Amino acid sequence: MSAAAQVSLEKSRPTRTHWLITLYAGGGEFCDGYILSIIGVALPLINSHFGLGSTMSGFIGSASLIGMFVGGLVFGYVTDRIGRQKVYLADITAFIVLSGAQFFASDPWTLALLRFAMGIAIGADFAIAGTIASEFAPRRSRGPLLVVMVTMWSVGAATAYVVGWLMLRSGHDDWRWMLASSAVPAALILLLRFGTPESPRWLMNQGRTDEARQVVRQMLGPDADLSDLETESTVRSRYTDIFQGVYLRRTVFVGVFWACQLLPIYAITTYEPTILSSLGLDHGNSAYLGSVALQIFYILGSLSGILFVNKGRRPLLLWSFALSAVPLLVLSLLADPSPAAVLVLFAVFGVASFSSQCLQAIYPSELFPTGVRATANGFATGASRVGAAIGTWGAPVVLGASTRLAMLLGALICGVGWLVSYRLAPETSGKSLAESSGDGTVTPTPVKELS
Repeated sequence: MSAAAQVSLEKSRPTRTHWLITLYAGGGEFCDGYILSIIGVALPLINSHFGLGSTMSGFIGSASLIGMFVGGLVFGYVTDRIGRQKVYLADITAFIVLSGAQFFASDPWTLALLRFAMGIAIGADFAIAGTIASEFAPRRSRGPLLVVMVTMWSVGAATAYVVGWLMLRSGHDDWRWMLASSAVPAALILLLRFGTPESPRWLMNQGRTDEARQVVRQMLGPDADLSDLETESTVRSRYTDIFQGVYLRRTVFVGVFWACQLLPIYAITTYEPTILSSLGLDHGNSAYLGSVALQIFYILGSLSGILFVNKGRRPLLLWSFALSAVPLLVLSLLADPSPAAVLVLFAVFGVASFSSQCLQAIYPSELFPTGVRATANGFATGASRVGAAIGTWGAPVVLGASTRLAMLLGALICGVGWLVSYRLAPETSGKSLAESSGDGTVTPTPVKELS
């Protein structure tokens, strides 16, 4: 076999197509960050408009996270059954429709229902975005490419705070324009996603070898090699596979570490202006400006994962949890911190916690085979949102009692994440998807040739 024939998805260098697929998948992350952060700017206006208490306010803030639980559990499995491409386009279409519908919400329960439905679409996109990006990515570039994809969440969140601040005037109906504005980036991402090919790994898993070969040759040239795809076990998607043998340990690990990452992050991000105001940044729009400034550190933290992700997934996760707990613990101990100290400590938390955000997409994709990869991604998305929803729903209540108590609880959750990761986190850096996802304990269901 010639040297040219050895070019394959696992061994190739990133091409323009690799980067475009990654960025288009990251568009869903951008919309997620935007949608879940714009509500933090809009909530004070919504509360004033409808006269909401802390319970209903927390429900509206967490409704999309509850929807993500449902969307992840259901549509990860659906994606493994019917293909990546269909769900990839359908969920972003739902973003557009539901974003616009929020503008016309006439009561808090309607708004909460729309946020829940939007969460279902976001959960579906989480299940598919990391899956499709990882299945196209070369082995050595998978980590850095997924870092870029996941960083789009932070970019979306930062954009939401900037847009929300610019829209923030004095009118109580400004929140309608804020929430509806997410239709704009969603429409752009939908247009860009058209033409994304079906995953060749999924096609191979379905016995559609000729179509898989065509996709790979379009990306890498006529001498592209499919041998690395053929080494993966061919299984039909069964939900129960992710709860058998070593996959059960992996499922527990991914769901718990992801939940421990998201619980403090989503609670802080959703109510960041409120938290900053309670800690002294309460003059004019300074709380919103502080939120915008902190988003920059979240983006830098997320991008910093590029420096460490190929040096070891496990140490990156452990150091991230450990360093994230420190600033939250310090904030819980300070009775009257200065505004400067508050911003510095939150910036440290943002850099530390977001540095390992890429592992939310990398670990589920690397630890499970093609037949259940989206199912595992979806289940982990759903499980993690249970913790995130609890944090977001409970945050107004805890913040009402004591901001310092909320910071202490956040530090303790980071500690739980560190402990679980120390016991269960494997090392997958430098391995092909076939190597990292192999287990030898779950008996795969043979794929029947499609007629």
